[in-house]
Amino acid sequence: MISERYASVSPRCATTFEQMLEKIRYDGVFPTRDRAEEAVRLVLGGLGRQVTGDERVELAARLPFEAARLLTDPIPDVQPLTGSAFVEDLAARAGVDLATTRWDTGSVLYTVAALAGSDLVSRILHQLPPGYAVLFGVIETPQSA
Repeated sequence: MISERYASVSPRCATTFEQMLEKIRYDGVFPTRDRAEEAVRLVLGGLGRQVTGDERVELAARLPFEAARLLTDPIPDVQPLTGSAFVEDLAARAGVDLATTRWDTGSVLYTVAALAGSDLVSRILHQLPPGYAVLFGVIETPQSA
């Protein structure tokens, strides 16, 4: 659930949900706004089950309100999935093939990464198991021990 806690983390996102959807629609070459919104709902809900703690709160603060709700409504999983298992889980939930789900996930998370900023994305990637960097459109770096 979105709380007032994240409001003090950083200023509200200047991008509207509609602008975010249009960017994802354009970059992901989705045929309609509704198709882009389907992908956003699926991917942000899934990401919300993976990201926890301050990173989850900060990410929500950097997204448009509607996107922040999609991220924060799901309860985080006890054991986060690897990047490939994450895509497989999303594909199973959506009932679509892995290639389409991989494309949708990358299209959404690339825009999320741009809104979040590289520092926050780096902290999120260090929190998650391997395999997410490529989904966010960044080069995977070895995690420190």
